[in-house]
Amino acid sequence: MRSLSTSVPRPRGRRTALAASALLAAVALTATACGGSTEDKAADRPDAAASRAGDGAGGGVRVPADLADRLKDHGIDVDRWRDGGWKDWDKDEWLRDARDFVNPVIEGLWKPERMRSAEEAEKTVTTKDASAARGLSDPEPAPVTAQAERTPYHENAAPVGKVFFDSPEGPAVCSGTVVKDVNHPGRSNLVWTAGHCVHAGGNGGWYRNIVFVPAYNDHGRSEAELSRAGASEIAPYGNWWANWASTSNGWIQGGSESGGDGAAYDYAVLHVRPEQGSKSLEETVGAALDVDFSGPGAAEAGTMGAWGYPAAPPYNGLRMFKCLDTPGRFSLAPNLPDMYRIGCTMTGGSSGGGWFRVANGETVLVSNTSIGPLDHTWLAGPRLGPDAEALYQNMSRTHGGR
Repeated sequence: MRSLSTSVPRPRGRRTALAASALLAAVALTATACGGSTEDKAADRPDAAASRAGDGAGGGVRVPADLADRLKDHGIDVDRWRDGGWKDWDKDEWLRDARDFVNPVIEGLWKPERMRSAEEAEKTVTTKDASAARGLSDPEPAPVTAQAERTPYHENAAPVGKVFFDSPEGPAVCSGTVVKDVNHPGRSNLVWTAGHCVHAGGNGGWYRNIVFVPAYNDHGRSEAELSRAGASEIAPYGNWWANWASTSNGWIQGGSESGGDGAAYDYAVLHVRPEQGSKSLEETVGAALDVDFSGPGAAEAGTMGAWGYPAAPPYNGLRMFKCLDTPGRFSLAPNLPDMYRIGCTMTGGSSGGGWFRVANGETVLVSNTSIGPLDHTWLAGPRLGPDAEALYQNMSRTHGGR
């Protein structure tokens, strides 16, 4: 997503406004719930050592024995990986199968300046693509202008953050959300994002150096202000490396640069660990959201909110934004599941960001940003059903609690 069309906020009735207010109230978290102020956490911040390490090539690699063995099986030398070998992409040998995911921790790699250089991971559909299955989709929604989230983020949207990774084109960025681990209550290390933020789809493989940064740029500072900001403002909870990632077979097999047939299956779960420290992500952040796998139809879903860090112009990826709207149905083909679609002007970089709704009085994650049009007037996200739940449960049982 590289351009922005002029957008007009959709008029909102009283019912929608009330639902949106409830959603905001449910997502908002107090400083007490997050474990105190940013200053209180600074001394125990997981990336404290990482902020002093290396020059961007990494201060060191922590590779468990089983991961080192998998790297060797793929002909990858751990020392060469640490010294910059992760930049070498042989697309004929790109690690692509689910069992191939490898992501050694490179301490100090994701320094603040490298984070700011990351480009948005975009998935756009053309006008032709968007209208191809018009009979299966509801009318295109009116644009909804994205609103800046209140700061500090750790008090207002603590589960939301940025996902950084390396692709053959260089550093890239998406958005993500801390979600609960049903089999390890209160100690979740799970992050929900889009499949295209971890895997290139049908013509590629797994991305590298995948890191989640919750409440990135906590106070919403400008680029000039960030140049003078401490690490506790940029990454108040530190850097969390994905030691496992799972996405759908539908995305791995059918995903493309514009979403393709994989768009309806464009979701992923990360299991993360801190670059420094031992507490779980949920304990550190003080918040996590349940995932709603009931896949309600658009007509029954009620108001949804999409949160994320748009990075393509006119945004710069430094601030968190949100859109609230009532979803409609969107389908790219008759043989594909329909998706949710809302009006929203967020651009690339918001990909993977969670979509939230209120169910039984609680805010739950119900989808994530997948695709949008070139003129940035709407976003679409997958409906999460039994296949998504199976992926989540397998991640929880196999890797949760580690």
